[in-house]
Amino acid sequence: MNAIQHITLAQLQGRISIALAEALPLPVWVSAEVADIKINASGHCYIELIEKNEKSGATEAQARATIWRSQVMSTIGRFEQESGQRLTKGMKILFKATVQHHAVYGMSLQIQQIDAMHTIGDMERRKQLCIEQLQKEGVWDLNRSLTMPDVVQRVAVISSATAAGYQDFMKELGRSAYRIETELFEATMQGERCDESIVAALYAIAERSEEFDAVAIIRGGGSTSDLECYNSYNLAFAVTQFPLPVLTGIGHDKDTSVTDMVAHTPLKTPTAVAAWIDQRAADFDGRLEYHAISLRDICRQATHSAALRLENFSAEVRHLAERTLQSEKQRLDGIATLVANFAPERIFRLGYAIARKEGKALQSVENVDVGDVINIAIADGELNATVVEKRKAENIAPIKNGI
Repeated sequence: MNAIQHITLAQLQGRISIALAEALPLPVWVSAEVADIKINASGHCYIELIEKNEKSGATEAQARATIWRSQVMSTIGRFEQESGQRLTKGMKILFKATVQHHAVYGMSLQIQQIDAMHTIGDMERRKQLCIEQLQKEGVWDLNRSLTMPDVVQRVAVISSATAAGYQDFMKELGRSAYRIETELFEATMQGERCDESIVAALYAIAERSEEFDAVAIIRGGGSTSDLECYNSYNLAFAVTQFPLPVLTGIGHDKDTSVTDMVAHTPLKTPTAVAAWIDQRAADFDGRLEYHAISLRDICRQATHSAALRLENFSAEVRHLAERTLQSEKQRLDGIATLVANFAPERIFRLGYAIARKEGKALQSVENVDVGDVINIAIADGELNATVVEKRKAENIAPIKNGI
């Protein structure tokens, strides 16, 4: 049996190396996503690169890349300086590399340069897509439409307990003259899965939303890539749906994240958030003092006006009383004159008499009979007489001259 002609694995790897060198003799520009990045103790940088299907997310290609220690500063350092971002996992990059093949380690890419503008553009594109989606869904202004309490005294804080930004926030609130209560809900504030951690904290706060006036999402400054998670659709959407007003102090110096844009009140730093809370309390306190002074002035004016009205009323009452007393005096004087005119003594002096039968004054001839004894009172005494005759008034001649 004839032996099958073959080559060794090393020979195959050698042919592949030659074929790659002949097919790709010069560096090529390649776009890919960073799946992982590590710098080992020797200073060499090793990167895992992948390409995903935009619709399904399935991995369609992957490769290893290397940046040798001697080129780390010139390649990665320059990229970070130009982009203002750290080279991190999940970032899409455009890089120039040579293709190499090693008999033991297989194919790898030797990166020589990374285009900062490509990465910046990709991040901005994703940011704009997030903004457009939120606006299209009609949730862009939802959190801003909530009413912020006049005084924010109970604050749920999302941050890392050890973060300098959180310490600055608490220190600034400690200077406040007002009592501000805070409760920390810890979360990862940068890097991979940062958005998921913050969303989980928001869910925990939402379950106790009646205990708080507002939520503060705070962290100190960082590179643009450190803060990329704040452009996450999932985080921004969670903020738009949140039942309490959201304050942000994420530490952006040059840019505004989507989370800032949809939050009720975006501020630059954690310290600025604390200062805003303190100032809001001070403004309300000032309004209370202003209204108290206004109320005092109104009361004083009302009291003064009432005193003047009372004084005028008192004068009117005194004048009315005097007129009433004078009128009553005149009426009583008239009554006294009338009484005096009809006094028995004056009547007697006019020649009139009072006839009584058994002590009762007689007013009609019908009350006596012939033979009755009656008493007659005149001006200077009394007479007793016996009735010998009685006549009706129509049978008596008129009295002339009153006597």
